[in-house]
Amino acid sequence: VLLAAAVCTKAGKAIVSRQFVEMTRTRIEGLLAAFPKLMNTGKQHTFVETESVRYVYQPMEKLYMVLITTKNSNILEDLETLRLFSRVIPEYCRALEENEISEHCFDLIFAFDEIVALGYRENVNLAQIRTFTEMDSHEEKVFRAVRETQEREAKAEMRRKAKELQQARRDAERHGKKAPGFGGFGSSAVSGGVTAMITETIIETEKPKVAPAPARPSGPSKALKLGAKGKEVDNFVDKLKSEGENIMTSVGKRSAEAAKVLTLPINMESVHMKIEEKISLTCGRDGGLQNMELHGMIMLHISDEKFARIRLHVENEDKRGVQLQTHPNVDKKLFTTESQIGLKNPEKSFPINSDVGVLKWRLQTTEESFIPLTINCWPSESGNSCDVNIEYELQEESLELNDVIITIPLPSGVGTPVIGEIDGEYRHDSRRNLLEWCLPVIDAKNKTGSLEFSIAGQPNDFFPVQVSFISKKNYCNIQVTKVTQVDGNSPVRFSTETTFLVDKYEIL
Repeated sequence: VLLAAAVCTKAGKAIVSRQFVEMTRTRIEGLLAAFPKLMNTGKQHTFVETESVRYVYQPMEKLYMVLITTKNSNILEDLETLRLFSRVIPEYCRALEENEISEHCFDLIFAFDEIVALGYRENVNLAQIRTFTEMDSHEEKVFRAVRETQEREAKAEMRRKAKELQQARRDAERHGKKAPGFGGFGSSAVSGGVTAMITETIIETEKPKVAPAPARPSGPSKALKLGAKGKEVDNFVDKLKSEGENIMTSVGKRSAEAAKVLTLPINMESVHMKIEEKISLTCGRDGGLQNMELHGMIMLHISDEKFARIRLHVENEDKRGVQLQTHPNVDKKLFTTESQIGLKNPEKSFPINSDVGVLKWRLQTTEESFIPLTINCWPSESGNSCDVNIEYELQEESLELNDVIITIPLPSGVGTPVIGEIDGEYRHDSRRNLLEWCLPVIDAKNKTGSLEFSIAGQPNDFFPVQVSFISKKNYCNIQVTKVTQVDGNSPVRFSTETTFLVDKYEIL
């Protein structure tokens, strides 16, 4: 019977210990403290015995992996179990050091529980342990898909109600009654959102009718009953398939996190603009741009009522054929002739204390010269292993890309890649079988770089390569150069915040 499994220092201090039978803390600490004193120096053994227990151990740099068993336990089985324990630890810890073990202690305990149950070895291997501890749930995915559908329906219902309220406001104006506030100015942000600006009173009245999501869902079975329409089932299946194949969602999240980290505290004026662009790009491994799509938007935020009647002077130096589109309430003729954004009715004001989309643009192309950052991945077989050469080149030299992460998939179960030459740094994620090439900045001074590594595998194992970055300069050279008031044409102080993000960037 296996009594306990522990990782301890050479002095006998327990870092992580998992007991598989009833044992007190003082008992296990006493056994581990006595363990280093029992070892004979100069003799190579894998076990040591006392009157009551047997220690089966394996040194790991400055630490020991120790199994405490009864004296009549099968030593051969215990040695096999010890080897599996020793292989589990590097799966969760990058370095075999005390602070790293402490940081991942719960992950290790959960993995230990998969190996041994009630003192007896389970028939599992390393891959099965990894699968069990991941706990990937199909039912949870279905439940999330149902909830997202409910949220979409709630937003659609809110848009419908907003249109009804706007119609009621127009009818009230026709009959000479006072209008209930500013409405009808759209706000379709790049990240998505409600397409109608509603006054706070309207939102307060409509809240109880929107989004009937349960506060404490009692399980996927009950949640599934909420999705009553038969057509939605196909959408859920398609969504789950896309989740299984496409992992760029995590990259998108990482880009959003990077945006938060890189966003410095800026001095926001009363008139503030957010210029945000997102790129979605797919390239072939042998060259050739399959598709590149870029969406951008200027969001206006006014915090002072005296600056609500203004015009934005836009400078567009783009030469790639970007399609521009102004909001329906913006004077299109004024924008076409003088590159100024103002309301159709100059007497009206922009909304206060809300983000309003005033101009958006779109670029779709298959022209290779438009690719901002080219990635060339060249795996070549060499005996049993594969030599992989990857290089990047910044084609758009006006850009400055920050926190660039180039993610290369690796074959599973073949160990750690051997890095040859590298510009920048790398991270090896052994659990997800990924190699992340990290570059803090790519700009005109640092426009090219390369990485070389070797690992067992086939050339197809290293695709798709994925890229994420964040930039404070936009790709399409569209900027607001001046803001003036409608009355008197006097200039207004304003602040601008520019972000260029990755939605999807793949080399297939």
